[in-house]
Amino acid sequence: MILLTGAAGFIGSNFLARLNEAGITDVVICDALGTEGKWRNLRQREFHDFVPIEKLEAWLATAPALEGVVHLGANSDTTAADGDEVMDRNFGFSLMLWNHCTRTGTPLLYASSAATYGNGDGGFSDQDTPGHLATLEPLNLYGWSKHIFDRRVARDVEQGRPTPPRWYGMKFFNVYGPNEYHKAHMRSAVFNVTGTAMKGEAARLFASDRPDYVDGGQMRDFVFVDDICDIMLWLLRGSAPSGLYNLGSGQARSWDDLAKAVFAALGQPPAIEYVPMPETLRGKYQYWTEADMTKLRRAGYNASTTSLEEGVARYVRDFLAKGNRYR
Repeated sequence: MILLTGAAGFIGSNFLARLNEAGITDVVICDALGTEGKWRNLRQREFHDFVPIEKLEAWLATAPALEGVVHLGANSDTTAADGDEVMDRNFGFSLMLWNHCTRTGTPLLYASSAATYGNGDGGFSDQDTPGHLATLEPLNLYGWSKHIFDRRVARDVEQGRPTPPRWYGMKFFNVYGPNEYHKAHMRSAVFNVTGTAMKGEAARLFASDRPDYVDGGQMRDFVFVDDICDIMLWLLRGSAPSGLYNLGSGQARSWDDLAKAVFAALGQPPAIEYVPMPETLRGKYQYWTEADMTKLRRAGYNASTTSLEEGVARYVRDFLAKGNRYR
């Protein structure tokens, strides 16, 4: 049996689909369904039981032996401002599951984030020593909450404290794909650009407020959610060394590239407008991210990742252009 938190969310529901495709249905899922329609992400899925977030700790106290825990539940809003709520969800909840997996000898996969790298001046190497992690400076509350849990884990390892038998902190980069409809302002640019393009409008991208980047030339590591799910299943089933791992494509691409890929998938000529960077993002915006995938490759993962053009085309043509936002 596998425990999957955040199961109705974007990556969580896609990973549940990947588990089902692999013939795995003995899954206990945990999430807060709320009123955003997240339940639709679960309509086609098979699972054993559903546990509300507030009841999970009590459920774990009498739970059967678990094959693994995949912890994706979090407040992932990069503009979140309630520090107490974010700390409770992103640090406290993760620590509770870390301690449970340590006590019971259960493998743990947990979601970290590329937001932990801050502006990228320190690079994007997924080293997990306390010394290296101390050099990173996240730009927002969300990134900081993920970062301090990574640092707590690194200290436990360095000081020889007990840990789960296998553990993986997954640093997700810019993931896109189906089942993100409920995410409001956190939806991917692929979703947003497709919506405006299908209405005959120009894509609206942030103008650059730095002289070393042209408008639309800001770079991100965009990665298709199917690739993420394949890596996660490989980690869950395999024997890779424990540690932090980058989960990205390994190649930075511009926002212009992404928008043009959407228009190409729709068979339309590109039309792009640039709007000023919001004040709330100035000084907190990552201008360049690119996952260093060396560590994952050395651990034995050798599958290729989907190109931006192919991944966008699959998402747009197979889902968004058909009015189907859910897998």
